Amino acid sequence: MKSEFASRKKVVISIFLIVGIIYLLRIFYLQVIDTSYAEKANRNALRFRTQYPARGLMFDRKGELLVYNEVVYDLMVIPAQIKDFDTNKFCQLLKITKEDFDTKIDKAKKYSRYAPSTFERQISKEDFALIAEKLYLYKGFYSQVRALRYYSKSLASHVLGYVGEVSEQQIANDPYCKIGDYIGMSGLEKSYEKQLRGVKGSKITVVDVHNREKGSYQNGAFDTTAVTGMNLYTTLDIDLQQYAEQLMANKRGSIVAIEPSTGEVLCFVSAPYYDPNLLVGRVRGNNYQKLADDVSKPLFNRALMAQYPPGSIFKVAQALIALDMGVIHPSSGFACDKSLVGCHNHPSATNVRDAIKMSCNPYFYKVFQRIIQQRNEKGKIDSKFGLGKWQEAMLRMGFGTRLDMDLPNLKQGRIPDTTFYNRWYPAGWNFYTIFSNSIGQGEVEVVPLQMANFAAIVANRGWYITPHLVRSYGTEQQRWRRTAYNVKHQSQIAASYWDIAVSGMWAVVHEAGGTGRLARLDNIAVCGKTGTAQNKGADHSVFICFAPKDNPKIAISVYVENAAGGGGAWAAPLAGLLIEKYLNGEVKRKDFEKKYLETNPCQPIRVKKNK
Repeated sequence: MKSEFASRKKVVISIFLIVGIIYLLRIFYLQVIDTSYAEKANRNALRFRTQYPARGLMFDRKGELLVYNEVVYDLMVIPAQIKDFDTNKFCQLLKITKEDFDTKIDKAKKYSRYAPSTFERQISKEDFALIAEKLYLYKGFYSQVRALRYYSKSLASHVLGYVGEVSEQQIANDPYCKIGDYIGMSGLEKSYEKQLRGVKGSKITVVDVHNREKGSYQNGAFDTTAVTGMNLYTTLDIDLQQYAEQLMANKRGSIVAIEPSTGEVLCFVSAPYYDPNLLVGRVRGNNYQKLADDVSKPLFNRALMAQYPPGSIFKVAQALIALDMGVIHPSSGFACDKSLVGCHNHPSATNVRDAIKMSCNPYFYKVFQRIIQQRNEKGKIDSKFGLGKWQEAMLRMGFGTRLDMDLPNLKQGRIPDTTFYNRWYPAGWNFYTIFSNSIGQGEVEVVPLQMANFAAIVANRGWYITPHLVRSYGTEQQRWRRTAYNVKHQSQIAASYWDIAVSGMWAVVHEAGGTGRLARLDNIAVCGKTGTAQNKGADHSVFICFAPKDNPKIAISVYVENAAGGGGAWAAPLAGLLIEKYLNGEVKRKDFEKKYLETNPCQPIRVKKNK
């Protein structure tokens, strides 16, 4: 009997122990592992706010402020905390419709009934002042401070970029990003996002039953402070940028100016451009769509992404490569034989310098022929061998390669190689198939940034530092810069040949018979090269230059789309005005300036009508 009682006692004790263990495990799971119940309870009394840091500021090379922040407010909502209220009065307060209200609430509920999400974004401090007085009436809603970007000069939209809300894909790719965050979407805002954005903080506040904040939770013991983003100190000369944009205001194309000795970009214009403040705040969505629908493509960064035929500016590079290969000599002359390729009327060039000055097409046809039709190691004329050597030399001068500039979406252009032509002409090819490359047409494509960089290479007599837009980032006390922007890239072309190119480019602007006379300045030695890039519509007007001839301070590329008349008619005078503005501080040729400010030489864009 005793043993039977003892057995029952053990069973009962075992049952109690098992049940107790199950309860303990469940409590442990709910309190330690599954925090959802605790979070729901906390959110009834505590409010968790993200403390967004101010993004770093941007300055030009002289210290002038370009981009700054202004306080705005996001209206946040926690759907589970909403109580019955007069939605009509609420909608009137926020200046939204009942349909907007329903849509926003549904979206918030789909995200989470218990976690906060943004109900209304980027409310100005003036508008929010009226809302704040009555916000306590609407349980479940509260405000959160944000910083909105503003652009002080309304300039350099393609350089500075804009900020937008993160997408689901961006959140998946970057653990730092959360729903409702804003990050750089283009320009320097995107390239230097990690430096500019700073570090988010957090703040926990106690809220009473009337949705009113009563103070910090545990005196802020669990709060963290936001860290302001780093500043960017750019290379832009904002006065030159403004003048370049004025020159391109009624045109399509681009202007890029570089300081040759440092690779620092002085101005960077893609036209048409837009006011960067159009993509700020609550009007951003509508304005972005209008810009995206514009047939002139103001959002398209022509200076980085447009891949054009370079036209005759390419002849300078052809001459340098041919001289270095030894297939021509400084005194090599060729007849201006128009049966080979069309040309304008001028005397035949008897040397390389005069060929550059007169931009003789048949001359450079013969130069390119000698480059391509070289003999290989076996002593046989081999177009593939010659093209390979030509392509390697072009790459060393920054063509056909993506320059590591600190802006996103840079294209690399195209310097065709043997693989390209084997695919392009499967039946076979030779010099006579590809001779258009000799004058910067054919399959060659370059980006305007590469053109300006090439002008800087000639200015430096054979080397360049990668073009860049940020000198340093950090604070007034401590700054950093990318080490890549200290490295000199060598063309590996013999130093003696660069003086020939420089002399030829000086003659283009300053001597009779030169094609760039409209870029001439009385007190400054300008070296340039014109180009006329053939096109389906009106030809493009192209010009590259640097100044002064000795110890150059600025190198420029100007590309004006569909501007009949050639590089000497439109691109060259614009470059001359920029040099005068930058080196002299002002433009005194007012009548000359007025003509090129007011005239639009670009052929109108033809809009295709849908049938």
